[in-house]
Amino acid sequence: MVAPWQDTTLPAPVRAADLLARMTDEEKTAQLTSVWIGAEPEGSGALDVAPGQHTYAARSAALDALLPHGLGHLTRPFGTVPTDPAEGVARLAGLQRSIRAGNRFALPALAHEECLTGFTAWQATVFPTPLAWGATFDPQLITEMAQAIGASMRAVGVHQGLAPVLDVVRDPRWGRTEESIGEDPYLVATIGTAYVRGLESAGIVATLKHFAGYSASRAARNHAPASLGPRELGDVILPPFEMAVRDGGARAVMPAYNDVDGLPAHAHTALLTHLLRDQWQFTGTVVSDYYGVSLLEEAHRVADGERHAAQLALAAGVDVELPAARCFSPADPPAGDLLDRAALRVLTQKCELGLLDPDWEPVTGAAPVDLNPPHMRELARKVAEESVVLLANDSALLPLSDTRRIALLGPLADEQTAMLGCYTFPRHVGVHHPDLPTGVEVATLAEALRAEFPDAEFVDDPAAADVCLAVVGDRSGLFGRGSSGEGCDAEDLRLPYGQGALLDEALACSTPVIIVVLSGRPYALGRWADRAAAVVQAFFPGQEGGGAVAGVLSGRVDPSGRLPVGVPRNPGGQPAPYLAPPLGRHGFPSTVDPTPLYPFGHGLSYTTFDWGQPQCDAAEFATDGETVVRLTVRNTGARPGTDVVQLYLHDPLGTVARPEVRLVGYARVTLDPGASAEVHATFPADLAAYTGADGRRVVEPGALELRLAASSEHVHHTVPLTLTGPVREVGYGRRMRCETRVK
Repeated sequence: MVAPWQDTTLPAPVRAADLLARMTDEEKTAQLTSVWIGAEPEGSGALDVAPGQHTYAARSAALDALLPHGLGHLTRPFGTVPTDPAEGVARLAGLQRSIRAGNRFALPALAHEECLTGFTAWQATVFPTPLAWGATFDPQLITEMAQAIGASMRAVGVHQGLAPVLDVVRDPRWGRTEESIGEDPYLVATIGTAYVRGLESAGIVATLKHFAGYSASRAARNHAPASLGPRELGDVILPPFEMAVRDGGARAVMPAYNDVDGLPAHAHTALLTHLLRDQWQFTGTVVSDYYGVSLLEEAHRVADGERHAAQLALAAGVDVELPAARCFSPADPPAGDLLDRAALRVLTQKCELGLLDPDWEPVTGAAPVDLNPPHMRELARKVAEESVVLLANDSALLPLSDTRRIALLGPLADEQTAMLGCYTFPRHVGVHHPDLPTGVEVATLAEALRAEFPDAEFVDDPAAADVCLAVVGDRSGLFGRGSSGEGCDAEDLRLPYGQGALLDEALACSTPVIIVVLSGRPYALGRWADRAAAVVQAFFPGQEGGGAVAGVLSGRVDPSGRLPVGVPRNPGGQPAPYLAPPLGRHGFPSTVDPTPLYPFGHGLSYTTFDWGQPQCDAAEFATDGETVVRLTVRNTGARPGTDVVQLYLHDPLGTVARPEVRLVGYARVTLDPGASAEVHATFPADLAAYTGADGRRVVEPGALELRLAASSEHVHHTVPLTLTGPVREVGYGRRMRCETRVK
């Protein structure tokens, strides 16, 4: 007779509870643990992936010690060392058979991998970095990308992806800016939720990270404390996570390394239980960031030993210790309801994934394994092309439509690294295997330009050229091995590697100069931009990025990217996000001007657009109501192109200091020459909510302005609105989107 936990007709929570009741405390604890094979000091992988963490790995439980009790997770079976995909499938299947054979319930492990820029595995498609996703302002495309990434992971036996990063950029000196989607919570929420939907629709558990406040660390230093008040936390940091849980259906959350006002996230009961589960009704698993439980003892110093760290984390709401069993130990299992609570969550998720089914078998790789098929490369190309931002084109030099002599300057012009973020396999792991081929074709910008302009002559001397392309930016890396990436924080926003001197030299000539920035964060360009003929920005655009940038330069691709973070004029004065109240902007009484050179949302096209007068269904409506705004956009130029209509809310009077403007909606409008389309935007009063002086999130009656704009600073039209009725408190379940349609 089939036991209830094996009965596939029963609900997952019922099956999981039946299995839990049959388990010993040692077996329950084993479900909260993971093994990172290759992470031991004698291994070849994790010392490269996470330097400085080898001491934790050395003191972690090995697979053989856990097998008799079972295993919760397998850490990065493809993403730790270079592995041929077919061999990786066979190896993972073998590990799963060993794990099943070792425990009395024949339970497999849940395999997780990184997937921030695509599946982080050798020979897998390398997509643009998340900052580039933000630049697309295209949630539908990001959903398609995530679906494809998830399908490739599921096809090789992976169950969970450690993405997306929903940290709202507060100071771009932070090295992980490249992993973030942007500096606006609405953009991060909508793009991030789109990614979650795509990954989850492919059957992969999406993991929201880093919960919460990681990007608001002091001085933008990795792991540093975050000095956040309840309003900044509630109105800026948390909304992307809330939307991704509620609308995206994310099934995992990863706490952050930082503390918030002295409370480490991995021991933050109010964050992980009261907010996440009680208010947001999250039912998935909370998985620690790598060695985050250990850091309660080693770094935060709030735990007296490993067992105490485990108790704090379990009590707060952490269910699984990643990447390896160290504090959560079957040899010394915690007892009581907290153990049962976490183990039940893990078993329920395994049941949802089919891992408790009696007929479950590991993926064996009978079919050929192609992690970089044509449709994935095509998606990578689309995301890259939509993410390139034309910042300036004052002389109308671009596009470069005719054959000419082109001077190509800069060390990054002919480097693959200029295309790849720190969580791409070549930069994350492959960099430590110099004899290893990249695994996928990644054209440098120089190679892409030669293909794009086959009749052009490329020279080194700008004086002998018709135009000069000066290519500057970043090399991504980890923990100090690059100028951008995890642990690669910057003291200021000067161009790294002395590249400012390169621009000075290029601009000293009479030849027109086009500045091309390939980077993981925005850099201060005010010293050079007004002397350049044009400026183009791409944020680590992935394996197809070279062709995307070259296509924009030639005009084959009409630029449609918009800045997800402002580009500063000067390298100091951080942080200066655009979500500043009046006193956070330029003016008395400070001599420091934080006004960006190019603001959030900025981006140009090769064609022109006319925005007609907007029509509003109701300029006055209740604090629980809505209105619809309509705007006709017409392509008045000679080329096809895409405009991005952005809606910003201005609240002239509040009970606390409010941002001058904040994004509440957007729509991409693609039009042929002479064509027009109407944008319909449904604006609910809930989007005017904010955290008031008493800590409640409220919608207040009074005057508002809805600004229809090409950027946060370039306003085409203002629509006055008035909210009527009583002050209204809103919480979980409030409307978080301005639904837009293009007709």
